[in-house]
Amino acid sequence: MRDRQNKQTGCLECGEELQYLEHDEEMKCSYCELDFISNVKCVWGHYICDDCHAYDAVEVIRNVCLSTKSVNPVLIAQRLFEHPSVKMHGPEHHYLVPAALLAAAKNTDGDSMNLKQALKVAEHRSANILGGFCGFYGCCGAAIGTGIFISAYTQATPLSKEGWSNANLMTSKSLEKIARLGGPRCCKRDTLLAIETAIDFFEEKYHVQLEKEEKIHCSHSDQNKECITVNCPYFNH
Repeated sequence: MRDRQNKQTGCLECGEELQYLEHDEEMKCSYCELDFISNVKCVWGHYICDDCHAYDAVEVIRNVCLSTKSVNPVLIAQRLFEHPSVKMHGPEHHYLVPAALLAAAKNTDGDSMNLKQALKVAEHRSANILGGFCGFYGCCGAAIGTGIFISAYTQATPLSKEGWSNANLMTSKSLEKIARLGGPRCCKRDTLLAIETAIDFFEEKYHVQLEKEEKIHCSHSDQNKECITVNCPYFNH
């Protein structure tokens, strides 16, 4: 288990001590996967660029989703889970869900979507979903995030026909999946449930098959005092 406490002073990836090299080297950032020249890395070779090191959660999500080449939204989400700015629970997950799905869809479906603009739309819309929406309003923000994904992907408006219908249907399917598993809330569990539901829905409605994981293992149960452990499909036994 990674020592998350050490990430405050050490490597953001693993918490280990940072090394300062005598000579610059070409390194790939563990988060945005872009190449940089630097003389700092951890003892395990991890490197985090200055932007990813300094960004808040929303900026990290945007930065990673714009640069990733992954076609697997679950892996994109899990990559983002590891950044210290993405807390165990919080409204940043409401943006993370549509952002990861939009990035994977763009990388799968080619040039049919302006990802930068779509992420901007998703960021703006998800900012209106308050923390605790699941319990206080009866609608989990991760589920709404999948509806935002479909709406942004199809450029739907309140006057659209198919896009309007599918965005609402998408939210309902994700919300049912989350609700049937039961509470209390876990933003990591609900995010993964929502994304997995969206992958199947997206293929059914738009015939675009996003890559999916056969088995997903959670590495955050130690951070969640309300973890439902063996009752969660992602609990790592």
